[in-house]
Amino acid sequence: MNSKPYGNTGIVLPILGFGAGLIGDAKMDENYAGYFVNQIVDLGITFIDTARGYGLSEERIGRHLSWRRNDFILSTKVGYGISGYQDWTYDCVVAGVHHALQQMRTDHIDIVHLHSCPKETLEQGEVVSALQNMVRDGKIRITAYSGENDALEFALASKQFGGLMSSVNVFDQRSIHSVVFPASEQGVGFIAKRPIGNAPWLCSSQPFGQYCEEYWKRMKAMRLDFGDDWLDVALRFTAFTPGVNCSIVGTTNLDHIKKNIESVNKGPLTDTQVKHIRDEFNHNEDNWNGQL
Repeated sequence: MNSKPYGNTGIVLPILGFGAGLIGDAKMDENYAGYFVNQIVDLGITFIDTARGYGLSEERIGRHLSWRRNDFILSTKVGYGISGYQDWTYDCVVAGVHHALQQMRTDHIDIVHLHSCPKETLEQGEVVSALQNMVRDGKIRITAYSGENDALEFALASKQFGGLMSSVNVFDQRSIHSVVFPASEQGVGFIAKRPIGNAPWLCSSQPFGQYCEEYWKRMKAMRLDFGDDWLDVALRFTAFTPGVNCSIVGTTNLDHIKKNIESVNKGPLTDTQVKHIRDEFNHNEDNWNGQL
């Protein structure tokens, strides 16, 4: 697995990372969860991203991967959901970091994101200070922000974060010029979530009420057709967008993981392919904001 520096942080990430939301499902067999996450690391996907809101995900990472903590880079997201604390407060962020450390059975977390924190809360500063103090105390290495649109742009402009995360894919390109490129110039790390846009090409008709519905509508408006190569093209488009250090994909299927690895190992798309995808987005977008 090829890798890239995560901005100027000193951390190096694999081009392809694992979004651990789906392993938080309580219905998933515990033995399979343990087997699956270890196989992912063995395959070279040595960046794992989770969050407070991902069910059993943090707990399972701790249970099944803590024995090999030095083999992977770990990220989580905080700011909410801690009993006894008001969401998006200094104390809630600190408690969230401590809870994540306990759940994942580690003495430090490499990257901790504020998880879709509203811009107004970022402006007040206390949640940012909480993360910075956790860095000072050695609990986390890098402060980061995960979100979209105005809040994401504010996070970059604030110069308070070592890393950022947002949706970047064929159907979600607005942050590329507004955030990804300038973040790279400033030495800020960038992780792309939803690099395949929730695979809307798998839906033969509009998937009403489903997560990929908005992306399906954008796909139809853009009139793109990559036939059986959709997954390959979409993943390589995101993974090799300049300034994107790592693209995270979530799945519970090892065959999907292996196909993803095969795709990124092919390297970038051609300049002609990238230009076509970028042009179709720019010509057809109608207030297509980044999707949370």
